[in-house]
Amino acid sequence: MKIWYGENQTQDVRLLLRASEVLFSGRSKYQRIDIIENKTYGRVMFIDGTFQLTERDEHIYHEMLAHIPLLSIQNPENILIIGGGDGGLARECLKHNVKKIKLVEIDEMVVDLSRKYLPSLSSSFNDRRLDLIIDDGARFVKETDEKFDAVLVDSTDPVGPASALFTEEFYSDVKKILKENGIIGSQTGSPFLYPDHLKNAYFNLKKVFKYIEVYVATVPTYPSAIWSFTFASDSYIRRIRDPNFKTYYYNAKIHDSRALPQFVMEMLNAQ
Repeated sequence: MKIWYGENQTQDVRLLLRASEVLFSGRSKYQRIDIIENKTYGRVMFIDGTFQLTERDEHIYHEMLAHIPLLSIQNPENILIIGGGDGGLARECLKHNVKKIKLVEIDEMVVDLSRKYLPSLSSSFNDRRLDLIIDDGARFVKETDEKFDAVLVDSTDPVGPASALFTEEFYSDVKKILKENGIIGSQTGSPFLYPDHLKNAYFNLKKVFKYIEVYVATVPTYPSAIWSFTFASDSYIRRIRDPNFKTYYYNAKIHDSRALPQFVMEMLNAQ
């Protein structure tokens, strides 16, 4: 029997993958989680029926979210990750000479399943520099008295509980815990299919920070395959270091070009 898993990306568009094996299917306290094996994309994690990652293309997303901000900081030492319970973003951050990463994930089941089924990502949890905290990310940011060089938001889309991570209030709380020249980075969705996700984050960040930069990348299994990442700081964001590690997607030319499709530029200049 053929078993297909997929995401309804709009009311009229659905992307499907055939499962050669269903590794896990169940619910946590917060959400439905499915992990399958697919012959083209490897192991795939779905959360509430949406693509979270595949082994084949996850590097694109995680490299962009990690290396754009961290290579724009001279000496990033202390990093906070909100979400990211699969460990992929932490894996990329650990390639920098960081001293400490705090990863705050609300759903412990995401971490446990990633440890079991996604070792190429979750190996980061074995690094002594990583401190895993199971907690609500917005609450942690509001209550912590620590300071960070970068705060990276690797959350689900801004609907339901995750919507709190895209508000002006949250960005103001993040600003208080950033060091001088610190950077916040966040995934901000598909500008093609969900333009309001990007616009909401962009204009809320603009109310709080002086400099905003948006990048896009091609992530094949994400809605429309074009995905946005938004970074903000009170200091000018530019690459000041070269990577001394191997990457799959990110390179200095992508970082330095700052090139955006015309429709995205018009979208962000509309207000």
